[in-house]
Amino acid sequence: MGELSDAYGFLWWWQRSSLSRTEDTMTAVATTELDLEGHRRELTGYCYRMLGSAFDAEDAVQETMVRAWRSLDKFEGRSSLRSWLYRIATNVCMDSLGSGQRRARPMDLSATAWQPVVDSLAAQRANEAWMEPMLDERIIPESADPAEVAAGRESIRLAFVAALQYLPPRQRAVLVLREVLRWRAAEVAELLDTSVASVNSALQRARATMSNVQADSGDPYDALDAEQQELLEKYVAAFEAYDIDTFVTLLREDATQSMPPYEMWIQGRDAIRTWMLGPGSECRGSRMVPITANGAPGLAQWRAAPEGGYVPWALYVLDVRDGQVTNISTFLDTRLFAQFGLPDAPPA
Repeated sequence: MGELSDAYGFLWWWQRSSLSRTEDTMTAVATTELDLEGHRRELTGYCYRMLGSAFDAEDAVQETMVRAWRSLDKFEGRSSLRSWLYRIATNVCMDSLGSGQRRARPMDLSATAWQPVVDSLAAQRANEAWMEPMLDERIIPESADPAEVAAGRESIRLAFVAALQYLPPRQRAVLVLREVLRWRAAEVAELLDTSVASVNSALQRARATMSNVQADSGDPYDALDAEQQELLEKYVAAFEAYDIDTFVTLLREDATQSMPPYEMWIQGRDAIRTWMLGPGSECRGSRMVPITANGAPGLAQWRAAPEGGYVPWALYVLDVRDGQVTNISTFLDTRLFAQFGLPDAPPA
């Protein structure tokens, strides 16, 4: 009887011990997963700057998480988890950029603006050729420091990210890590398995290229800036009423407009007015809702459907300077509506 009691006692202890080990393992797994997920937003911002695409950035971060999870047993803690994840993300981005193709804006492909005629819609390229906008909240880490938030917005402006695409992949990584994320040269050298001298040399060359290609991206955007909010409200009201005479008064004299996937881009109030009253006139009756994208004011547009109601049509990112719109970037890839968490129909 004593032996049976001892056997039951051992069995009870083994089951409790096994359950405890299982709970410990599950807790460790959950903690590790939480640690990895805690870096997702900043990694998405890094990959977006590297790749110029909202969709590619999301895919790259997901691949980074998968690779990290599979290699977790090889992580020996000689660097921080954050640095290790950035190393993986950099490798993922380098693999993606191996083809040498860069994403661009229409004005990056031609120094001459198209004439605002129907033929301007004749030439287009696949979505994969173009820069894509990104929702601020998906990539700018939360911070109580307004200066840090402002710097984060500036580093995702369309003009800045487009200029980054001119850089070779390693120079791009060096510039983002050093200038945007403020890593020390020694940290970047360790991540890229190179020397500090090599990092400094790459940074110098990257700066030179950026100074030649980076365009004016407008005033820093503050979501609480009353003047910019008023401008955005006037823009929406004029567009929805399709009052083009009022609409063009909100534009700077030399304002530009582009509309991927079409190669066209046009410049000047008169040219934009002519285009809006020509090919663009099909947007009469649209509904628009303000958004924030790429550190700038933006808009979501639903166009009136022939059978009634509205359909997702375009996302806009606006550059603003001294109270006027200097550039209108229009993106017709309606997949972006889901990416931005926007509904299929405008709010009632």
